[in-house]
Amino acid sequence: MKSLKDTFKLNNGYEIPCIGYGTFQTPDGDSVVNGVKEAIKAGYRHIDTAWFYQNEKGVGQGIRESGVKREDLFITSKLWNSDRGYESAKEAFEKTMDNLGLEYLDLYLIHWPANKKQFDNAEEINANTWRAFEDIYETGRVKSIGLSNFLPQHIDELMKTAKIKPMVNQIEFHPGFAQIETAEYCIKNDIVAEAWSPLGRKDALSNETLIELSKKYDKSVAQICIRWVLQHNILPLPKSVTPSRIIENADVFDFEIDNEDMKIIDDIPYCGGQCADPDEVDF
Repeated sequence: MKSLKDTFKLNNGYEIPCIGYGTFQTPDGDSVVNGVKEAIKAGYRHIDTAWFYQNEKGVGQGIRESGVKREDLFITSKLWNSDRGYESAKEAFEKTMDNLGLEYLDLYLIHWPANKKQFDNAEEINANTWRAFEDIYETGRVKSIGLSNFLPQHIDELMKTAKIKPMVNQIEFHPGFAQIETAEYCIKNDIVAEAWSPLGRKDALSNETLIELSKKYDKSVAQICIRWVLQHNILPLPKSVTPSRIIENADVFDFEIDNEDMKIIDDIPYCGGQCADPDEVDF
């Protein structure tokens, strides 16, 4: 990857820009509208939101006010857990489209898998939800479909009945919580892995190892984290509402972390983040 214009190719041939602009915990209204506009102004063409973020309306407004053609942007949203199931997933998709004010989505994800801790029929719930996604995909109103927070066993279960292979799996991935096994499973199975919270919800920014590496490469800690994700062949989704940091988070194409330092970052122990086990969450 050499610039924000570079892309990962999905298994259906559709292309997704190599860094996305994340909007988790960015309030609806001016904050997210201006953040989206600043990101697009800085060259981002990939915007990530979700129904759960409660800011889809502001994201849509920012897109419309950006001055960039819709077809030049890649927009993602996600189905929340309370809307799993065949009919409810279809209804939730319509609400998301109304919120965003868009004619189509580039990517729609199941936000979290149903798990056996909460549901005796978790596998069936996931299968029915995915069947709705497949039907939506076949209408052309979403250009690609995928998953979020699914572990390999969840994907294996889903593929027992799936007609269409997921194109993306978005997972928490950052120094101190490198889910390398899950990411490598996805890459091996031609599913693009995306990294939410690539900075560890900012906790990694004070990590001494990363601070030393930032001095070595003359880059910020955030830039080290984002570059590390990219070099794992994973798509990072950094977030900020500060214009200078939005620009900084995309300035990661003029250096490369050497193999020894990549391994050092891989081995950083827990240093913050959500780090939730999808099989244990109760939401």
